[in-house]
Amino acid sequence: MTTKEHFYYYSTALLALLGVTAIQPFDLLTWFLEIFPILIALPVLWATYDNFRLTNLLYLLIFIHAVILMTGGHYTYARVPLGFWMQDWFDLSRNPYDRIGHLAQGFIPALIAREILLRNKVLKPGAWLFIIVVAICMSISVVYEFIEWWTAVILGQGAEEFLGTQGDQWDTQWDMFLATVGAILGQLIFSKLQDKQISKVKF
Repeated sequence: MTTKEHFYYYSTALLALLGVTAIQPFDLLTWFLEIFPILIALPVLWATYDNFRLTNLLYLLIFIHAVILMTGGHYTYARVPLGFWMQDWFDLSRNPYDRIGHLAQGFIPALIAREILLRNKVLKPGAWLFIIVVAICMSISVVYEFIEWWTAVILGQGAEEFLGTQGDQWDTQWDMFLATVGAILGQLIFSKLQDKQISKVKF
């Protein structure tokens, strides 16, 4: 399957899943807030496809991230069935699905940032690239926590499902920590594969 076929496949599947998750979500406002990044990212990916085509790896990971967001938006993060199963399996005190979401919030953006920096020749592979990519993802996580805070201030109780703290006073710290861990793991696991695919991308 070519890169273009991958792109069209993921875009079509993503739009279909957006429609499915919009059907009777637990809380419509929460669904919209959670999937809003997709509504920004998808048009950007379409607009930049011809001039800045990403690797197949990134298109797959972005799709996976979108599925995580849509699922969390449909059920709310505190009520996703997978999280309840994990809670039972590991005897946890809370539904951990939001932890998966914040791990992904570092894991996938790290590889996006890495690819952009490398392909624009801003940095070369090495320690500085690794550190700066982690710093970028930490910054993204902080901004997202700001957005959650501002949403809570504006909506009051209406933002409770969006925040999904489940009574954990350290939820914000956990979110930022997991995004940082995700940024580190993403680079450690996929850097070599990403470099290989970047070398084959037609600029």
